[in-house]
Amino acid sequence: MRLSAIGDCCHTLAVVRAIQDAWPETKITWIIGRIEHQLLQDVDGVEFIIFDKAAGWRGYLDIRKQLSDRRFSILLHMHASLRANFLTRCIKADRIIGFDRQRARDYQWLFTKERIAPADQQHVLDGMLSFIEHIGITPGELRWDIPIPDEARAYARGVCAGQRPAFVISPCSSQRFRNFRNWDVARYIKLGNELINRHGGKIILTGGPSDLEKQYGEAIVDGIGIPAINLIGKTTLKELIALIECADVVICPDSGPAHMATATSTPVVGLYATSNRHRTGPYLSQHLVADRYPEAIEKEFGKPVEKLRWGQRVRNPDAMDLIQVRDVLEKTALALNPSA
Repeated sequence: MRLSAIGDCCHTLAVVRAIQDAWPETKITWIIGRIEHQLLQDVDGVEFIIFDKAAGWRGYLDIRKQLSDRRFSILLHMHASLRANFLTRCIKADRIIGFDRQRARDYQWLFTKERIAPADQQHVLDGMLSFIEHIGITPGELRWDIPIPDEARAYARGVCAGQRPAFVISPCSSQRFRNFRNWDVARYIKLGNELINRHGGKIILTGGPSDLEKQYGEAIVDGIGIPAINLIGKTTLKELIALIECADVVICPDSGPAHMATATSTPVVGLYATSNRHRTGPYLSQHLVADRYPEAIEKEFGKPVEKLRWGQRVRNPDAMDLIQVRDVLEKTALALNPSA
């Protein structure tokens, strides 16, 4: 069970693939959120059951009804939230495995029978892989293999067509209370112009349909001298991952596209100042992160990262301003030319 978000469901898919590789005869059912299902619905060898959180208590009753006559050998409870905890009461399983006490938020330990081994300073993906280590599987080489329809790939090739390197920029992270992960619009404009001037780049803006994201897209397009392609709010998740797969580089803050890019082996230049890249950064592109988190931590708390709890967030709206355009340009150049 992993209901959301897009990035965490991408991590979960790597876990699912590891189970499939180790135990190919195992039947896998994944309880997942409605939006996340749109991205992963056609993953081979997996039965999906959608939990619709917008339905309120009816969503729980629907899951209970669907699973009333079923019992599972193992439930990997990989979503430590109150909503997901309550959902375990609708699922019958011989073994219910959750996070260790330190990571079992919202009293998850009350809803599980077993816990994964405690670990300090793990990336979120490594923490999820600990679930299969608990049941005797040693993860091999990571793979995701998200199915992408031919029509989505054709769409992406049309957008990215040409000799110029394609830079997919997803400027905004999810909008949550005191979740300050978005970089300044003016810096995205300067970055876009520099990518065009230095690399002859094609700028492709992506994102969701929220008002904030649309405002970002319109402002960035207006500010870039050579027109960018603004696809914010205009793509499906399948089209988005096809664009990410087709891109030369993805540039984004701590958000779902960073992990979608990881799943397609596309280099990610992450913009990190309010969250720790070693915990939530793009798993295969850690060396490409424009990382000002240690500096932000020092300014906010007067202590080095090592003196604070793992994953401590910086709740300062000015923290992302610590990331300079030159930081991102340096990492982008490295992504384009890894041997330099």
